[in-house]
Amino acid sequence: MEDCHSLLCGALKMIQPAAGEGLRVNVDTVLLAHFSRPKRGEKILEIGCAHGAVSLILAKRGFPVTGIDIQPHLIALAKKNAALNGLEAEFISADIREYKKIAAAQSFDRIVVNPPYDEAERSRPSPKEPVSAAMHGACCRLEDIIAASHYLLKNRGRLDLVMRGDRIGELFALLDRYKTPPKQMRCVHPRPGERASVALVEAVRSGSHGLIIEPPLFITDASGAETPELKEAYIIEEGH
Repeated sequence: MEDCHSLLCGALKMIQPAAGEGLRVNVDTVLLAHFSRPKRGEKILEIGCAHGAVSLILAKRGFPVTGIDIQPHLIALAKKNAALNGLEAEFISADIREYKKIAAAQSFDRIVVNPPYDEAERSRPSPKEPVSAAMHGACCRLEDIIAASHYLLKNRGRLDLVMRGDRIGELFALLDRYKTPPKQMRCVHPRPGERASVALVEAVRSGSHGLIIEPPLFITDASGAETPELKEAYIIEEGH
């Protein structure tokens, strides 16, 4: 059964998928949306938008967004969520592997994506197809996403994504192969003294090499309390 939750201190209401029908909003969702810093007038695409959380956070900030997902029932939820919040965003059911059918080359200024953290042949996919698609790459590989992004981004366009810490080497190799080198990275740690669980990365199509590593973001401090940096991510600043 679908249910509705407030998100970002009540700034958005989100109808979330029922158990087994898709992933729900989590901290990675919020951190990715906060990490992405579009400029006014940029045309944005979210790949794998699911029920629309990242797209609608960006729309709430005042940016035009198109979200695509291969699962029609999640696109239907995303459209409901846009209407629920009175926001304008375009949501389309599409297969990113057929990226040339989605839009003309170099159509977008920025792409935002939370790729599946595993690949089907290297993990044990969930028996629930929607979860397997979102978590285990059952419908596309990381390389498919990077190839599509290179095609769809304008020259000097930006690719913002979040990836599991132990796949960053693989991600950087693919970004280099598709001439979209990483330019900024921020590692996210559960707490001080622990390894990064994920990293937030911004890459630039046809950009030069040279990576800025931002200060780490800790989810909680040594006492277990949420950090100011995490709380900041849950505040929507319109126009930023």
